[in-house]
Amino acid sequence: MYAKCREHGLRVRKEDVRLLLKELDPRGVSRRLARRLRRRNYFSKGPNFIWHIDSYDKLKPYGICINGSIDGFSRKMIWLNAYTTSRDPKLIGGYYIEAVQRLGGCPRVVCGDLGTENGYVRGFQRFLVPIQPDCTIDSYLEGASTANQRIEYWWGFLRRECVEFWLTLFADLRDNGFFDGGFLDKGLLQFCCMGLIQDELDDTAQVWNTHTIGPSKNPNVPSGRPNVMFAVPELYGTRDFLSPIEDGEFQLCKNECIFRQTKPCDPDLYELCNIFMAESNLTLATDPYQAVNLYMHLREAIRACV
Repeated sequence: MYAKCREHGLRVRKEDVRLLLKELDPRGVSRRLARRLRRRNYFSKGPNFIWHIDSYDKLKPYGICINGSIDGFSRKMIWLNAYTTSRDPKLIGGYYIEAVQRLGGCPRVVCGDLGTENGYVRGFQRFLVPIQPDCTIDSYLEGASTANQRIEYWWGFLRRECVEFWLTLFADLRDNGFFDGGFLDKGLLQFCCMGLIQDELDDTAQVWNTHTIGPSKNPNVPSGRPNVMFAVPELYGTRDFLSPIEDGEFQLCKNECIFRQTKPCDPDLYELCNIFMAESNLTLATDPYQAVNLYMHLREAIRACV
């Protein structure tokens, strides 16, 4: 309320706002003092009851797009992928189909935001897990990304453990005039760094899935290791909610998807980079600093030929 007053040009003290609220809305003040206004507690029945999916765009200005999914009960990462885009519905659908094939079934519910990139996942999920007559829950739930709390919280962990380093590294290139945000520079970063970033994403997900989550104030949220909670739900008094699928229906969905290619950037640029590397007897980088050196070498060589 104090902030709203300031936005409307009212120069007031916070203490005055507090006193006025106490006079104008004593019931609301007393309810807040009694802590009766509480956030709803998150609840998931068991592993594979609900998956949360979302895209992480902090590295998108540099041509690296990350998409992930997390199980709502166990907090196990289902997938965590880096690629040149996270806006193609067929690609995101491919991530979903790969996970379904690996696990042998679908979750009971998938939760995503309102972005168009989730369109194929929404269609696949509702096709493979139709609503039962005795069930009122849709198999795909969509809403604001801020309500997709499981995956939104996890992005903070990812930034601390992995992405912050790459953001700083790429920002240094940009600030020193070695990255202009154009097609060539984005493509070269993808060529030099995509594989390293995916390796770090895999390692980060592995660390998360094997670490111990401590007890929560929410009695509906179990504690323990995500891998254990996901694989042995009986220890927590629940079961696996994975929904089996028909092979024919699965193949229909799979045929509509596209999947990540082995070439991490534009195919023509990929071939050009390999030619320059062969001429200079260079190999792909094995660490971020080697990747930056390779990026600088290829950038200079290609610009000299243009």
